[in-house]
Amino acid sequence: MLFDIFTRPWRVVPVVLLALALPRAAAAQTNASAKAALPIKFGQPDLSDFEAKNFVADSGAAAVMLCDYGNSQFSSSAGNLVITTERTTRIKILKKAGYDYATVEVPLYHREERAEKLGNLRGFTYLRGADGKITKTKLEASNIFDEKRTSNLLVRKFTLPNVQEGAVIEYSYVVTSTFFDNYQDWTFQHSIPTRWSEYRTSIPQVYHYKILYRGYLPLATNEASVGSVSLLLSNRLGDGAGAGVGMEVGTSGLTMSTEQHRWVVRNAPAFREEPYSTTPNDYLARMTFELAGIQMPNEEYRDLTDSWVKKNKLLLESEEFGKAFTNSKFLAAEVQPLVARYPELAPRAAAVRELVLKAVKYDGTDRYWATGSLKRSYEQHRGTAADVNLLLIAALREAGLKVEPVLLSTRSHGAVSKEFPLLEQFNYVVALVTLPDQKELLLDATEPLLPAGTLPTRCLSQAGHTVPATGEGRWVSLVPAQRYSHYQEATLTVDAQGNLSGQVREEHGGYAGLEVREKLQQLGEKKYVTELAARHPGWEVAKYVFAKQSTVEQSLGLTYDWRQPAATNSTAAELYLTPLDYFGERRNPFQHEDRSYPVDLGMLQQDIIRVTLTLPPGYVAELPKAVSLVLPNNGGRYLYSATSPTPGTVQFISRLTLDKPVYTAVEYGALRELYRMLLAKQAEALVIKKAG
Repeated sequence: MLFDIFTRPWRVVPVVLLALALPRAAAAQTNASAKAALPIKFGQPDLSDFEAKNFVADSGAAAVMLCDYGNSQFSSSAGNLVITTERTTRIKILKKAGYDYATVEVPLYHREERAEKLGNLRGFTYLRGADGKITKTKLEASNIFDEKRTSNLLVRKFTLPNVQEGAVIEYSYVVTSTFFDNYQDWTFQHSIPTRWSEYRTSIPQVYHYKILYRGYLPLATNEASVGSVSLLLSNRLGDGAGAGVGMEVGTSGLTMSTEQHRWVVRNAPAFREEPYSTTPNDYLARMTFELAGIQMPNEEYRDLTDSWVKKNKLLLESEEFGKAFTNSKFLAAEVQPLVARYPELAPRAAAVRELVLKAVKYDGTDRYWATGSLKRSYEQHRGTAADVNLLLIAALREAGLKVEPVLLSTRSHGAVSKEFPLLEQFNYVVALVTLPDQKELLLDATEPLLPAGTLPTRCLSQAGHTVPATGEGRWVSLVPAQRYSHYQEATLTVDAQGNLSGQVREEHGGYAGLEVREKLQQLGEKKYVTELAARHPGWEVAKYVFAKQSTVEQSLGLTYDWRQPAATNSTAAELYLTPLDYFGERRNPFQHEDRSYPVDLGMLQQDIIRVTLTLPPGYVAELPKAVSLVLPNNGGRYLYSATSPTPGTVQFISRLTLDKPVYTAVEYGALRELYRMLLAKQAEALVIKKAG
């Protein structure tokens, strides 16, 4: 694993949780941020960094980030205005698994004639011997190499030498950039514990940035002050985009007021990935910057914030987007017969989607712009998500349907911010069809195991944005109407020896149907049933039959006969059975007592188990108590009951309903407790005794 120390804003745009406006402080205000002592001095490790007692609390971690310090400021270099970002990081290696953190990546962005540059790279590995003396090994040039990641991104990698358990590693470098619209972000939290993370910024007051903090950790320090910077420039002071717009400064010195910030997060725990979550970048504590405008002396304020009107126009005029799906004549011969066959628009849309599904196979690549001609993808029968779904949009247009593209970000790509119209935060496109009754249908043609109107699981990221022919467009909900629905009905018989047998009928609806169909496609029916039986020691599945396996519009069915022999052949005076435990959850997915970020299921869920058990003649059962639990804020409920509808039978019902796609961290405790009670009731034994 490589330790990615930078998170660039063109890769992921986070959900905004807190906006920090740059203050207009008085000129006489003291520069507290600039005067604060540096938290770390390169080349001077503390003796406490090597003492084991300091790391007792982190004993489970592979490494600990002792300090991560960054300072970004505007300065002049060779007569040009630049942003320099200095970073110094010190890490203690605790286990062999922590060796990976000695390999570091520094992304360097380049575009046209401009490129970020890395300088003053230094690194050491420190070891403390038994005699207490500290030795250090220097980072050599032979351990530094480059990797061209994309056409605009070069990654410089380096590996600290002589790394072993107990070592302290340290590195420092400076990145110089002229991309003022990409002021360096800062991430305070990592996959290892971080004792101290600090970021300082100094920005001339002519540049106005929206500073956004997101995450779930408190800031130990949040200081703002006013300072100044002296610059020697030989070019125009502008927006840094090479447009030559701004104030002429010549070659003389220029002193400008600056707005300075200092942020510190202390004792950040290692980020812990949890079930039902999206990408970690959605939850890590970090600071991001968005260039909003420029205020030159004696000039009007230049608002640089973009608009959806501009972005939509850019997309629609692009050969890789709007112009790609407007050329649909090559589809006419295939599409026009569907228009005559399906006068109703919803069935027609489904038929067009089916046509595209059969014609072009999704290659697993997610993007929103086409890789080339849609006609070529159609003829080659293979393409990216954009190739497939832009082709779908073209075919729907050819079929006379009112359709708009919808941009979205997949769950693994990251949440989108509704604050800014940034195309970089999206990586996927689907079709939105408006029907005559104003109902809307979201269509995707990458997943043949889903019915029309159901988006793939990877697309369930709460909201997407339309790209209309005119206007700004709007945000649309991606929360599906379909649930993850699993229903099991078991009819069982137990004899006096404890032998269990019976028949089970299952129905997998909505996204549960997708899950099972994918497994069946991968394993086949026989292996699927074998694995099902293997989860229950002693199970013997005599026969089975699947229903509606290829009819994706309906729930997938599975019926099987099974038996579980008793441990002995002797008649028992008492029997103890846990029939619900055979068919329900076996483990609480929420293991930890607390959780700092939301539980994101993506969809609503329902799990119902109904078991009817016939007792041996002459036996009676002690019925467990019923339970009814309700989650706060109409979040769902769990119902459990055990009744005797007729003499000699017991019927159990376990019903779990989750009515929200996302649960906040505050709601986590109630959700975890609901699952704890569910598991306890399903594991509760039914006591069966001889009557009299």
